Amino acid sequence: MTSGRVTVYFAALLARTEDGWEASDTELDDVESLADLMDLARGASTDDDTVIAYIEQEDAWFGLLRVDGEEDPRIFVSDAAAAARSSYGEILLTDELLGRDPDDLDDLVDLDGTEDGEPDGDFGADTPGADGDTVPPGPIGDTLVLDDLGMAEKELLALEGDALGAIADALGCVDVLEAVR
Repeated sequence: MTSGRVTVYFAALLARTEDGWEASDTELDDVESLADLMDLARGASTDDDTVIAYIEQEDAWFGLLRVDGEEDPRIFVSDAAAAARSSYGEILLTDELLGRDPDDLDDLVDLDGTEDGEPDGDFGADTPGADGDTVPPGPIGDTLVLDDLGMAEKELLALEGDALGAIADALGCVDVLEAVR
């Protein structure tokens, strides 16, 4: 809850099986890291098949994590800056995705603000550099994450509103998704 308003998240898992797609909504209460989310997604697969984990924050952003067996995950986030302000979004925004070297972060951030310990300017929460990290606005990640499953890059980048519905339509699993929504 922020400023008297409840922040609403929705998460779903879409798992491809030999019989087609299976969908399930899921709780993210125990997910604290990308590894936790990957374990959750891989747990939805019986034979190391493709699983898409979908996370959405009401009209602000959505993110996809695709796991194919033991391969490295593929991630797409519709609006990195909006996701960075979300606890679940931060899970998807890895240093690698943001193009940061985690070993170099200590050199970029002066923990007390300045050499004197006082902030060096009037930084607001929305000012780039206010927290030492800048996250680009707009989409970030693997824009081809769904390309081989029926949703081209151009379609993914154009998604608004009910992104999960459009993704399910492209994957051919609207009926199974609607059963769990």
